[in-house]
Amino acid sequence: MILVSSAPGDGHAEVVMKALSDQGARCRLLDLSLFPSRIALTARYPRDAGGNSDPRFELRFPDGAILDLAEARAIWWRRPQPYRISAEITDPAMRHFALSETRTAAAGIWQATTCLWVNHPGNDAAAAHKPWQLATARAAGLTLPDTLITNDPEAARSFWETHAGNVVHKPFRQTRGAWRETRVVLPEDVSAIDAVQLTPVLFQELVKGVADLRVTVIGDELFAAAAALDDATYSVDIRFNPGIAYKPHVLPDEVTASIFRLMHTLGLEYGAIDMRLTPDGHYVFFEVNPAGQFLYVERSSGQPITAALTAHLLNAKPTRQSQK
Repeated sequence: MILVSSAPGDGHAEVVMKALSDQGARCRLLDLSLFPSRIALTARYPRDAGGNSDPRFELRFPDGAILDLAEARAIWWRRPQPYRISAEITDPAMRHFALSETRTAAAGIWQATTCLWVNHPGNDAAAAHKPWQLATARAAGLTLPDTLITNDPEAARSFWETHAGNVVHKPFRQTRGAWRETRVVLPEDVSAIDAVQLTPVLFQELVKGVADLRVTVIGDELFAAAAALDDATYSVDIRFNPGIAYKPHVLPDEVTASIFRLMHTLGLEYGAIDMRLTPDGHYVFFEVNPAGQFLYVERSSGQPITAALTAHLLNAKPTRQSQK
């Protein structure tokens, strides 16, 4: 059995689950928004060790099906949905308590589940933190843009002046209700720079480039694809150019080696990496998305990313030293 943790209607989940089914694999969508109200999670720990007395973890789905997590060969932690507490609990303090208990119980069971995780929830959550991944990328040998993270208005103003206004800002993490693209910091933004006191902001120098790259890493396989910035109507954020063409791209060996070092340190089996190729031939790392999209790149470039991910889940063998 292969579990895919996501939501109904997730196109990426649907494509991969169909590919798994076409190869005869049993797979099931795990929509965690149904937990704990409609999905039951049970852990049993025998009193004595030995024999068939290992801990047992079970999931009972709304349709009554019961899955022993020992049967799960792999779990694709694709887009896990937030746990949803029943509306029957109305007191705010009790709702907070119930959610805390739900998260803690589930996290402990995920930690104890031995199978291939793509990616393990702990590694996935840590890697999503931009300050950590940027430090790790630099240590792995990748080139970064000059970067400032601050809620100090003076530091932010000085950074903007140092780069003569060629500065962008971006969110640490996207949220469904307040999605933000990467934006240039304009003079009128600087006039309101005191607002950074309200929350830390991630600033980076605006890197001039000839192409943006999406590098998809799955286990020991790497698929690099490039989109020419001359074809972009909004070159600050390549995601705002629907339909832009991606072509397979060969990375220098040293960049590839650095990417694998990054993935190893972060403990990620899967990652979608954004980079920019500068006019003088340097590759600048922007970020790694532990659950980033790949279908738009695959459909444009023709690279067999779905097949590689399907094979990795079927193989069920981790390629990173750390799975927790």
